[in-house]
Amino acid sequence: MRRRLRSLDALAATAAIWFLAKFLRYAFPPLFPELSTRYGVTDATLGLAFTAMLLVYALLQFPAGAIADRIGASVVITAGAAVAGVAALALSLDAPFVVLVGAMVLVGVGTGVHKTVAIGLLSTVYTERPGRALGVLDTAGALAGVAAPAAVAFCLTSPRVTWHAVFLAGGLLGLSLAVLAHRWLGAREPERDDGDDERVPLRRYAALFRRPAFAGFVLVTVGFSFAYNGVVAFLPRYLETAGLTPATASAVYGSLFVVSLVQTVTGDLADRIGALRVIVATLAVATVGLLALIAVGGGAGIVTLVGVVVVFGLGSHGFRPVRGAYLMALLPADVSGGGLGVVRTVLMGAGAIAPGVVGVVSTYAGFRAAFGVLWVALAVAAVAAGVLLVTDR
Repeated sequence: MRRRLRSLDALAATAAIWFLAKFLRYAFPPLFPELSTRYGVTDATLGLAFTAMLLVYALLQFPAGAIADRIGASVVITAGAAVAGVAALALSLDAPFVVLVGAMVLVGVGTGVHKTVAIGLLSTVYTERPGRALGVLDTAGALAGVAAPAAVAFCLTSPRVTWHAVFLAGGLLGLSLAVLAHRWLGAREPERDDGDDERVPLRRYAALFRRPAFAGFVLVTVGFSFAYNGVVAFLPRYLETAGLTPATASAVYGSLFVVSLVQTVTGDLADRIGALRVIVATLAVATVGLLALIAVGGGAGIVTLVGVVVVFGLGSHGFRPVRGAYLMALLPADVSGGGLGVVRTVLMGAGAIAPGVVGVVSTYAGFRAAFGVLWVALAVAAVAAGVLLVTDR
């Protein structure tokens, strides 16, 4: 039993840090109304600040992997957890708005170096069951989407604590996990072969986009990421415009992540009937859910709102694991790692822009118009996936 537990130390450390990364990210959207009142800023300003955090996160994907190849994954993961912890502690203080934005960007730095590096580490440590290990990693991140809104809702309704307590807990957890990662991951990391320094030229990655199937699927992932990140960033704010209290909006927001367990079902289904079929189906469900959310607007009750959010969540979370599997099938083996890093940077960059777009459009035209922009992007992704399915046949 002790040996079994010892074998899970790398998985436990990386999954816990990924939980923290997602927890810190998902804590911000439910706080937008409170932050808007506290600092006297618009939704456009908050959306741009959130975009800055996500852009830094996106831009660090490829460099983090390259640095990990040179100095080791354990060093990068440990440093990222420490930086995220320090940033969270800064957010636990009642500081000026500029400090808040700086700390948000620092959260993007600390969390941005984790996922790509963790995937590589877990794939080498758990060679017999890498899929299961990565599934646990993703599930930990999904659970953070449930925990963060709940923690924020508790703080907003509690007479004894403020929302700063959420980040105080996150900061202390981040520093503790950095210590654990330093102790556990270094011993588990395989030795690197410093003599093998064969590098793939950049034109080899650029050539991937000249393949219609690959370029078309990148379009699908970009459209989805833009729509999904925009909804995730401003869903609590949108729900408040529908008449919900901040605490209730946070609870409904959490239901979006509760249904993330559907990814285990869609992943298995993709193995049985084909990934592209599942991709088309899940994107169609997500598109219908988002359209319904826009259509019901402020005239719907809480049950209806929960229902349409769940439909959108089922489609969105169902798509995410299948996307990775299909993308890896499209990539040549000799550039699969770098190709994945490039695509992740592109799609995350598109997703990072979404909060800023939603914030600006909602400030001047309302949230229905802003979410309408997101729906168009998601609909384009669904149609493009359908075209790929037809041409693939």
